Amino acid sequence: MPTRTTPAAGARPSGASRADLIADAALALLAERGMRGLTHRAVDERAGLPQGSTSNQARTREALLEAAVRRLAELEGRVLTLGEPPSDAGPDRMAEGLAHALHRYLTGSTELLVCRYELALEATRRPALRAFYDEAGRRFREPLVALMAAAGSAEPERHALSLVAWAEGMMFACAVGSYHRAVPTEAQLRAGCAELLRGMLGTGAGQAVAAVIAGAGR
Repeated sequence: MPTRTTPAAGARPSGASRADLIADAALALLAERGMRGLTHRAVDERAGLPQGSTSNQARTREALLEAAVRRLAELEGRVLTLGEPPSDAGPDRMAEGLAHALHRYLTGSTELLVCRYELALEATRRPALRAFYDEAGRRFREPLVALMAAAGSAEPERHALSLVAWAEGMMFACAVGSYHRAVPTEAQLRAGCAELLRGMLGTGAGQAVAAVIAGAGR
């Protein structure tokens, strides 16, 4: 089992706010028990807080789910942050950073991915949560569109979607799908990503990538 990113039972990270403790406990419950296991009382118990603490912080279930989405985006942003490439980065060098972030996720943070699937499915039944979930996802999509545009893409929106779809499919297959026991090596991920990027951008693209890649998520 990959290293946990969601906190262990009773764990209280030094300096963590009560809001973060509650959101972390909510994510841990989602990963362990699914959506049915997420209740205000269960979050209080999981976080080691007095009964009623979660209700004071997030009075409704919708508010609790939004807190979980917000915290999930923050934690995923840390895991999926790309390194800064050289100024002459082309598709192959871009693939290095993307593959490294993806491999780091797949080998150490798959519980976050399970949480994301739980919340994404719940969002299909809750319009307000859907809007909140989609807005949180913009912090990952927009840098990728900028990355593809800087790399010379003629259709950065479409190419960013293709890259996201490839990464999402890889994460699903390797985290909860039929390949969950066969996570690709970083080199294998890099090769697959490079093939995709070369097909979209050509081998000579990428002179302006460094200006935008440092803040790209996925």
